[in-house]
Amino acid sequence: MKKAVFFDIDGTLIDCLNGLTDITPRVKKAIRKLQERGDYVFLATGRPYAFLNEALLNFGFNGFVLTNGSYVKLDDKCIYKEAIKKETVKELVGKFEELNIEYILQGEEYSYIKNTHRKLHSFYDSYKISKKYLEGNYVLDEVDTYKIEMLCKDQKSIDYCLTLGKDSFDYMHDLEEGSFELYSKTNSKASGILKVLEYLNIPIENSYAFGDGKNDIEMLSTVGCGIAMGNADDYVKGYAKKVTDTVQNDGVALEIEKFIL
Repeated sequence: MKKAVFFDIDGTLIDCLNGLTDITPRVKKAIRKLQERGDYVFLATGRPYAFLNEALLNFGFNGFVLTNGSYVKLDDKCIYKEAIKKETVKELVGKFEELNIEYILQGEEYSYIKNTHRKLHSFYDSYKISKKYLEGNYVLDEVDTYKIEMLCKDQKSIDYCLTLGKDSFDYMHDLEEGSFELYSKTNSKASGILKVLEYLNIPIENSYAFGDGKNDIEMLSTVGCGIAMGNADDYVKGYAKKVTDTVQNDGVALEIEKFIL
């Protein structure tokens, strides 16, 4: 029976802030072995397509669970998508503009960010995000938005963003940086993974996921075997069935070699 293995990106396959901007040779080899025997490998990430670098896009993953499960691709085919309602996006953007909050609207292929949002651009530069799929000139009514990221400049704007998780949204944030990721409560990495498993007719006990962050908790606790990275918080590790070594020490390869293969 074929297996499906899902990988978070940041802190799992790569570690941009600490200089690891590509998947290491050992991890690549281990993932290739999975594919060679007929198993499926997917990225499962909070990132939109626009935030995937060339190394990730060209690696040959069988598909992508993007923007925390709101957009799912198998090969070149979209098997699920649910954009945020346009009226809701317009209301949010209006408030962001009023409070001087920098923001990016994350779409299917392109993501949309004003050229004047310099601090947010600089933030993405630190993660080596390419400008190739970032569009500064767009008509709000004509774009589909699957996730929104914001950067706040003062306490008033932070307080507003903290209210957005009450109804139809969930969010992750770093209050020290004033950064937020806003996404629909109806989607998660876990829900996207379940869409993939259903489409491929793979039983959940034959699914695996690697992750390190709080937005990985649902998928780690949903798949047949969730594997937390050694660099994950203890809180995240508590939701996994196994804990491997850190991203810097090829933790993904170690667990694939000794457990999945």
